Amino acid sequence: MEVGKTTANDFASLIKADLAALANDAGNLANSAVMPAAPVSNQVLPAGFSFTQSMKDALGSVNAEDSAAGIRMADVDSGKSDDLVGAMLASQQANLSFSMLMQVRNKVMGAVDELIKLPV
Repeated sequence: MEVGKTTANDFASLIKADLAALANDAGNLANSAVMPAAPVSNQVLPAGFSFTQSMKDALGSVNAEDSAAGIRMADVDSGKSDDLVGAMLASQQANLSFSMLMQVRNKVMGAVDELIKLPV
């Protein structure tokens, strides 16, 4: 019985040491200077470019499109508007925008998973 406990404790301490090393490496990576990736097709990114801000802007845009489509559909439902085609087009555009955002999210998460799998 004591052998099993010792092995479990050893594994636990090894896992804790590995997690501490990973946290240390992540901290070092965050503090190190990272060269930006080469722009695609010779496009120059603005000096204040932020991926996080770009994603927030995209999310806000998709949310605004969804809200506008919801308002247009509610107006058609309540009889305030007779533009059913415009409401349906706005709804489809919002749906496509959301689908595109989800595809981008999935690609980013896949890239993060690949980065995590890279050997240090």
